[in-house]
Amino acid sequence: MGDIQHFDVVIVGAGISGIGSAVHLQKKCPQKSYVILEGRARLGGTWDLFRYPGIRSDSDMYTLGYVFKPWTHENAIADAPTILEYLKETTAENRINDKIRYGRQVKTASWSSDDCRWTVTTQLTDGASSSATEESFTCGFLHMCSGYYNYDEGYTPDFEGRDSFTGQVVHPQKWTSDINYDGKRVVVIGSGATAVTLIPELAKTAAHVTMLQRSPTYVVSRPAKDKIANWLRSVLPDKVAYFITRWKNVLMQQYVYKRCMQFPAAAKERIINMVRDEMGPEYDVDTHFTPSYNPWDQRLCLVPDSDLFESLKSGSASIVTDHIDRFTETGILLKSGETLEADLIVTATGLQLQFLSDVQFIVDGKLMKSSEALVYKGMMLSDVPNMALSMGYTNASWTLKCDLTCDYICRMLNYMDQNNYQKCTPRNANINMEREPYMGLSSGYVARAAGQLPGQGLHPPWRLHQNYLKDIVMLRHGKLKDEAMEFSP
Repeated sequence: MGDIQHFDVVIVGAGISGIGSAVHLQKKCPQKSYVILEGRARLGGTWDLFRYPGIRSDSDMYTLGYVFKPWTHENAIADAPTILEYLKETTAENRINDKIRYGRQVKTASWSSDDCRWTVTTQLTDGASSSATEESFTCGFLHMCSGYYNYDEGYTPDFEGRDSFTGQVVHPQKWTSDINYDGKRVVVIGSGATAVTLIPELAKTAAHVTMLQRSPTYVVSRPAKDKIANWLRSVLPDKVAYFITRWKNVLMQQYVYKRCMQFPAAAKERIINMVRDEMGPEYDVDTHFTPSYNPWDQRLCLVPDSDLFESLKSGSASIVTDHIDRFTETGILLKSGETLEADLIVTATGLQLQFLSDVQFIVDGKLMKSSEALVYKGMMLSDVPNMALSMGYTNASWTLKCDLTCDYICRMLNYMDQNNYQKCTPRNANINMEREPYMGLSSGYVARAAGQLPGQGLHPPWRLHQNYLKDIVMLRHGKLKDEAMEFSP
């Protein structure tokens, strides 16, 4: 066990959220010391972990990028290496690299009201530069920026007969550079963002790629390059062009989402007709691209420059909508009786949601059960002092919400210093408050994790708006001391 090290703030995770948190702290709370604890050996989170072909953003980088660092690349829909380079530039420009402790997997976080501090215990992994097996850190404030899914394992259903298949089976989360698909028959199981990203890339050199889905997903095409953004950058300074483009895209996202919520039937018809325009009158859009649910009950899938549709029209890829009966030696037998022959099967079947990285939280000796908590302003848990989490939007770019969360945390830390407070705790006085799910999606990964997620109320501050404009008012400009927030000296 190494010596216990103390910091004003401990940030857990060196992905897009954690790096953003560090920059906000440096700019707005320069008096605060901090450290970033990262369980892996490299920074970048999602954008370093996933290595499957074609991995890219599923929203534009003018809103997925940070509010403080302009996105200056030509493509608005960017691949993972370019995003990772953007994150590395951010850490270098803000001298964050020395603040990151790699190979520290956080296992427990224990709060003591007597000391007004957290004790964070980490288990050291191969990426750590220490001879100890565990290290502990103490802090006055804990910021969880560890994402929402299990980095070690993706979700794969139990497929009957899987062991009988003589080819290769791989989950995209476990993709390695030695996986060869050139000239091979590939079946991709799934219809979400990963599947629609993989298929056009695999189809470039595979013999054929089949997208096997139980049910369709809404798929929308948009240009990979934002012509307006690129023109603005040619005539304006980068920061000004970025500001204008960011707000253009935010307002467009909000408008489209609001229209989908107000007129779901019309929105559904519009999206499906856009696919008909792409695929032509002969294609069976009703079977393969018409979901049973309304738009934004699950996230829409974005395809840049119609790449998925082009792969389907060229014949290098196809879609089969059916249920799996079992794996066979040579492929997959479907419930319909059809067999899909395959050399490689990719199980793009989703993520394992992991709330707060499965860290064990103990508050004054009592184990915290996240499923019993309510979420305050989308970022803090009821009765848990001096701890916040960064969770992005489900209907817009992740970083928009994370930037606002960091803004709020910095405001709160400065407010506490100015008023000699050491503890801030959200308190729910209404024990009979009606609860709703924290993540309002019907996606499989959310449904599977329903038992571990906290709830939210029907009204602020116990409800997440899922609206960037409203959250700016509440988090960047709203009052810090309200009826639900308890500050203590």
